[in-house]
Amino acid sequence: MKILVTGSNGFIGQNMVNALKEKHKVSTYEWGQQYPLLDGLDWVVHLGAISSTTEKDVRLIVRQNLESSIYLYEDCIEKGVNFQFASSASVYGIDPPSFKEDADLNPQTHYARSKALFEHYIKLRQAPIVTQVFRYFNVHGPNEDHKGDQASPHTKFLKQAKETGRVKLFKNSEYFYRDFIHVDKITEYHQRFFSIQKSDVWNVGTGFEKSFYEVALSICKETGASIEWIDMPEKLKKGYQNFTKADTTKLWRTLS
Repeated sequence: MKILVTGSNGFIGQNMVNALKEKHKVSTYEWGQQYPLLDGLDWVVHLGAISSTTEKDVRLIVRQNLESSIYLYEDCIEKGVNFQFASSASVYGIDPPSFKEDADLNPQTHYARSKALFEHYIKLRQAPIVTQVFRYFNVHGPNEDHKGDQASPHTKFLKQAKETGRVKLFKNSEYFYRDFIHVDKITEYHQRFFSIQKSDVWNVGTGFEKSFYEVALSICKETGASIEWIDMPEKLKKGYQNFTKADTTKLWRTLS
C-alpha cells in the first residue's frame, strides 16, 4: 500500500516509517515542508504534532495540532484516503473515573486539549473515509533521545544512570503509575488496523500499570546506579496524572 506518515522525524514517526517501509511504499511529511500530494494514497498515518505537554503557546498548538490536522483530514476526505490519528490518553485528564473510550474527557494541558478538540471534530464530521483514532498511553522505545525532558522515564532514567550513576526520581514516585507500552506495539497495531475497515476510537496500551519507582529500580539494578529523590517542579503539578491504565477491552475485541 501507499502510506503517508506525518511527524516522521519524531520518536514514534521514525519507528513507524522503519516498520512500514518493510512492506509498503512510504512517504513522509514534517511541519514546514512542502505540503504533500495525497492522490493515490491508501492511508495517512497522522502522527505530526507539538507533543510537549508543557508547551504554553496556545496559538502555536492550535495552528499545528488542530488547524493543520483539520486541513489534512479534509484533504483526505476529498481524495478518499483513509486516516489514522495519534491521539493521547492525556485527553482523559487527571484520575478519571474510567479509561474507557466512551468516558467523558477532561484534558488539562493545551496539548491534551488539542487532541480532544480534533477528536471532537472527527466525531462531528462523520466522514465517509475510514477514520481510526488511537489514544496512546505512555510510549517508550528507541529514537527518543531528542525529546529531552519529554522522553519516557525508561529513556531518561537509563541516560542518567549511564552518565551520572544516579537516577533522578520525583518524590512519591512509588505512587505515580503509568501504562507503559513499547513503540513496537504501537507500530504493530497501526499495521493490523489497516485491514480493519472500521472508524472508531481505541485505547492503545497494555492494560497494566507500573510505577515510576519500579521503572527506576529495574534500571538501577541493570546499571548499578542509585536513586536520587528530587522535588517535582511546580509547573508539572497541575496537569500531572497520578495513574493511567488503558481499558483495552475494545481494542482486543476489534482485533480478535
